This record gives sequence, C-alpha cells and structure tokens, in this order.
Amino acid sequence: GAAGGCVWPYLARRPKLQLSVYTTTRSSIGAESNIDLVLNVEDFDIESKFERTVNVSVPKKTRNNGTLYAFVFLHHAGILPWHDGKQVHVVSPLTTYMVPKPEEINLLTGESATQQIEAEKQTNALDEPVSHWRSRLTLNVMVENFVFDGSSLPADVHRYMKMVQLGKTVHYLPILFIDQLSNRVKDLMVINRSTTELPLTVSYDKISLGKLRFWIHMQDAVYSLQQFGFSEKDADEVKGIFVDTNLYFLALTFFVAAFHLLFDFLAFKNDISFWKKKRSMIGMSTKAVLWRCFSTVVIFLFLLDEQTSLLVLIPAGIGAVIELWKVKKALKMTIRWQGLRPKFQFGAYNDSEKKTEEYDAQAMKYLSYLLYPLCIGGAVYSLLNVKYKSWYSWLINSFVNGVYAFGFLFMLPQLFVNYKMKSVAHLPWKAFTYKAFNTFIDDIFAFIITMPTSHRLACFRDDVVFLVYLYQRW
Repeated sequence: GAAGGCVWPYLARRPKLQLSVYTTTRSSIGAESNIDLVLNVEDFDIESKFERTVNVSVPKKTRNNGTLYAFVFLHHAGILPWHDGKQVHVVSPLTTYMVPKPEEINLLTGESATQQIEAEKQTNALDEPVSHWRSRLTLNVMVENFVFDGSSLPADVHRYMKMVQLGKTVHYLPILFIDQLSNRVKDLMVINRSTTELPLTVSYDKISLGKLRFWIHMQDAVYSLQQFGFSEKDADEVKGIFVDTNLYFLALTFFVAAFHLLFDFLAFKNDISFWKKKRSMIGMSTKAVLWRCFSTVVIFLFLLDEQTSLLVLIPAGIGAVIELWKVKKALKMTIRWQGLRPKFQFGAYNDSEKKTEEYDAQAMKYLSYLLYPLCIGGAVYSLLNVKYKSWYSWLINSFVNGVYAFGFLFMLPQLFVNYKMKSVAHLPWKAFTYKAFNTFIDDIFAFIITMPTSHRLACFRDDVVFLVYLYQRW
C-alpha cells in the first residue's frame, strides 16, 4: 500500500535489548576469538542515561604502539551478538598517536611530578608520537520513533542505518552512534610498556534525530580538519567549542569573534594610516612606543609558547609587526644596506619634540624606581615556586608577567606627557576607539576563548587606561 515506501523504526516494537562492549586488536571480528568482553548491560533501557568505569586489560601488541578497538554491540537480550541477525554495532579505536606534552619542571631543582630519570627519557623521545589511551567512550542511541520515506533517506543518517525486512515492511534497526566529539585531549593517557590495565569510562545518553544529524556534521568537519593537517591538539580546540559550550553561547561567540576581527582590522588600518602621515613626534611618548613594541612582541611569543587559540594569536602577530614599524617611525630611523650589513641612521628632533622627550624621560625616571625591583622580584619568585617546560618558557613568562602587570604603568608616560602638554590632539583617537571596543569585547569573552589568565587580566587593565585617556580628552 501507500506505506510500502516507508522505513519504520524497529525500536517501536519495544524489543528487549542488551548492550555489550568488547575490545580487540583487530579492526574487524568474525567470531568470539581474541576478544574481551569489558562491559555487558543486560537490561539495557535506551531512555535512561548511565556512566560506568571499567578496567580494560591492555594486550602486549597495544603496549608496543599497536591499536586497540572497542566493538559496541546492541543486540537482543540473551543472544550472543554474532548469533543475532538483528544486532547493530559500531567500532572505535581506543588508542591514538600523539606527541606527549612536555613535562613542566622546577628549573632550579629539576624536580617534576615524576622523577629525574623519567624526565631524561622524555627529552630523548620528545617529538616522537606515542600511543595514548582514550579513557572515554560516549554512546548514543537515537530514540525518536521517526518514520522515514524510503525514497529520500537523509544521507547523513543513512550511513548509520541498518535495514531489515519484517513481513511486508522495512524497518531500520536502532541507530547506535559513538560521539567522537567528546574524545578530548585532556582525557588521553600515555600507554607505557608496563601498563597492563587502563580505565575506560563508558557513558550513554539518548539523542534526538536533530542533534544526531548536527553532531554527524560536526564530526565530519573535525575529521576534514584533521585530513587537512590539523593536529589532535588543534582539532581538540574546535571540539571544545562544540562540546563545552551551550549552542546559543556558541552562536554569540561566532558573532562576537567576527566583530572582534573587524575591529582588529579597523584598529590596525587606522593605526597604520595615522603613523604613515606622522611627520613629528610632538606630544608622543617615544618610550611608550618602544615599550608597546617590546610588549607586543613578548606577548606574541608568550601566546605562541602557551599554544593559544589562533583567534587570539594571529591579531597578536600582526600587531607585533605594526609596532616594529612604528618604532622605526618614532626614532626617525632609516636603514641603508651596505652589501649584507645594515646601517642605521636616526633623524634629529626639533625643539618641541625635545620638550616632549624631556617630559618622557622624567616620567620614565619615576617609573623605573618602582618597576625594576618589582620585575626582578617577580621573576625570581616564579623561578623558585612555579614549574616550567624550559628556561625559554620561564624567560617569556617572566617578561610577559612584567608586561601584563606593568603594561599600564608604561602607558603612564603618555598620560604624563598629555598632562604636561595640556593636550591630547596628537593621539590616534580613531585607532584608540576601535581598540577600546575590542578591549570591551575581550572583557566579555576573556572567559570563553582559550587564553592564559594573565592575558585575561590585561584585558581589564586596558579599560582603565582608556577611561583616563577619555577623561583627559574631555
């Protein structure tokens, strides 16, 4: 009849189901040889969520960088899966290859969480990918009793469907899905040669058809990124956006990120055109320009070392290049090449510029009394009490904490020059305004996008200085 073209849900018949999870080193299994049963849920209710942690024995092959697979079967209760014609199953590797994260150590004593010998072993094999254990397995079953039109099955769900003919009607068996998006880098554990057992947390929740389709598309997108050469770490950032944040929040983030990039671009554009036209340094603090250049470069190196989100990293890199060019303008520097050797020439300052320089030097003198002891104290304190990956990491961290903590102090010479000159007309107001919009956006979103805490605090610091600039202008 008319219903002939329909595909009916097998779950509507309320079959008694059982969920079994097996592990094996093979990617396909014929019968029950060389496999281990790790979890068996006999009275499996598709409506109720659960989470269970089981210990999985790790075969020798897997310990020697081999792969271990999980086979998840949904089948009729009381029948072994390979004897059940209406079973559905999905396969997922429980291991993945990744370069281990360098361990952080106390640079003076060399002590880390594991002892010295471990650390030495790690440095030798540092950049080699090793086998890691995925400690989470997240399962879903699509629970909506949805009747599909056989002639136009949605392609995304179709590949997860298994059909059976029952009498005159076609039914689709339960759609079982492994949620790969919830496999996060933070859940990975390094597999050592000595490891014989590892924990596996199996969690189950029902899923609606709409969410299932959305999740399939997201998983495909992450998979494509990995095919393009994104590392596990980069792909993890993308997964984090989808898994850790609420969907409305996500839409808002996209919207704001777009605005952020727009304001970044406008601020860069206005900053460049302002400095391009600039012929004199009257009322502009050269020290502040030098400081901004140094701090932007240090912040860029720090964000690079901390493996921050590209959304934060790329504008920081562009900013650093612009600041270097500004220093060349501020010092009136021209570079002449003699063969391969560069020769630097500095232009002369006129009287008004010299006056600005005097105020500038005066402000810096007062600042240095406060600044140097604090910076050195902070660096020594962190060396004694905080663990780092390397000396370079410590150096960049000390610099950057100095930059973040005292960044606003370095904006003070400009405030001091403004105060003495009784004028703010010489400042790039348009670029300032765009930067202020961005700082405001940063404040709201400092807590969504992956960035170091010190970078978050710096976002709030910039607001205060901008308010003082506004007060001076007014």
